[in-house]
Amino acid sequence: MANQSGSRSGGDTSKRGFASMDDEKQKEIASKGGQSSGGNFKNDPERASEAGKKGGENSSGGNR
Repeated sequence: MANQSGSRSGGDTSKRGFASMDDEKQKEIASKGGQSSGGNFKNDPERASEAGKKGGENSSGGNR
């Protein structure tokens, strides 16, 4: 008995969104992946120190 529950074969899928873009456009968008993130403290030790202080203030740290 064949399964006819409406399943599709792999050949009739449509390309939408990111998959529909040409390769150059995909590469352009993908290359921006980590650039907009401001969470890296590697080159800004002063900013890292500030963040650590804020974390310490918000921590209950045994002062229950």
